[in-house]
Amino acid sequence: MHQITVLEALHQARREIGDSDARMLVQHVLKVSHAHLIAHADQELNPEQARYFQLLVVRRFHGEPVAYLIGSREFYSLDFKVTPAVLIPRPETELLVDLALERIPANRPCKVLDLGTGSGAIAITIAKHRPLADIVAVDFSAAAAAVAKMNAEHLNADNVRIITSDWFHELAEQRFDLVVSNPPYIAEDDPHLTQGDLRFEPRKALTPGDNGLECIRFIVASACAHLVEGGALLLEHGYNQADVCRQLLSRADFGRVFSRPDLAGIMRVSGGVRGSFSREAVRI
Repeated sequence: MHQITVLEALHQARREIGDSDARMLVQHVLKVSHAHLIAHADQELNPEQARYFQLLVVRRFHGEPVAYLIGSREFYSLDFKVTPAVLIPRPETELLVDLALERIPANRPCKVLDLGTGSGAIAITIAKHRPLADIVAVDFSAAAAAVAKMNAEHLNADNVRIITSDWFHELAEQRFDLVVSNPPYIAEDDPHLTQGDLRFEPRKALTPGDNGLECIRFIVASACAHLVEGGALLLEHGYNQADVCRQLLSRADFGRVFSRPDLAGIMRVSGGVRGSFSREAVRI
């Protein structure tokens, strides 16, 4: 096989896939940074590297997510390992982490629960920013929990305990200061499930079926039994689910109920506080 340079490989790949995808794939094959590619555009790929790169380009052309092809995705400036057993961490979920960090004191212990942890991105990011917090992360999928444990070890997050559990089932009567979750919330007939990366991600982590609210309803109804007085629940949800989430929270006797938009202006996270105070919902 004729040896090709980085620049030639990128030019060829861009006929089939996007520029950023091509760059990330060649960085993965060569195990180099973006800066290295820019500085060494004339570097040659050996025949094995060229074949591997071409295989990845074909797989990407057929729709496989880049994150699965290279086995990682950045989230909150941390590098998380991902496999097809877990959802790919997305930028909009960083809002959930932002809101969690606002509620977790930096100078004293706090008990946090992450429901449906997947890759562990939410729990581990919180753990890295709040080292005094004691975090439990659960997922019903043993394969997903294994990925989360790998990431916790990889990122030295020793204040996270990851367990396999169907939501609260294995937690007995434990109570937490904060419960966070990015649960399955896409309606089963949503056309997005048949488009883009979602086609390759674990369906059970994307949709609970029906109108997408089953998991949200269960978490809201069950969370108070696992929150201390004054503890908070934060939920990521779909673009059109903020109103119903606030209604569910208010009916479950949460107070200070709110919704917050992501950077695209879409109401993305709703939450409330367990306690005996005003039940008036607020939209912030």
